[in-house]
Amino acid sequence: MDRGEKKQCVASLTDLLKTTSVVVVAHYSGLTVAQMQALRRQMRSAGARVQVAKNRLVKIAAESADINALSPLLKGPTLIAYSDDPVAAPKAAVAFAKDHEKLVILGGAMGATALSAEAVRSLATLPSLDELRGKLIGLVQAPAAKLAQLTTAPAAKLARVFAAYGGKDAA
Repeated sequence: MDRGEKKQCVASLTDLLKTTSVVVVAHYSGLTVAQMQALRRQMRSAGARVQVAKNRLVKIAAESADINALSPLLKGPTLIAYSDDPVAAPKAAVAFAKDHEKLVILGGAMGATALSAEAVRSLATLPSLDELRGKLIGLVQAPAAKLAQLTTAPAAKLARVFAAYGGKDAA
């Protein structure tokens, strides 16, 4: 890479780090090309991305994006996984690391907050943003549905009582 390409790479990494909500750093040494492709597919399906970049360039981008928590993690063959959903990248990375022991999660950052490897694993256990939205909509709609049932229930009970008395007179 020449100097201009490096500046362009740092600028794109800086924008990426400023706009994403979570970044996970992991060692990928020993993964085959097929396994890396599987990791990329799994991340993409979860709504996250994986990128391999030079550690020095990522450090420069992290410093300019005010995410100093990433610098100590960037040693050796590392990759960064990132997503807009704060749970998507950690969840996909932890799931892939369970099946492939060569992927070692080092930690990450959520904004300016540093995340240890254990914090990334605990973040992966949380429900995703879409799941939380679904639960919230369900909670909001439940009282309205119950209220509608309660308002129609007395009329339905009254109709059944009248039908029962009407059936007695006919018999």
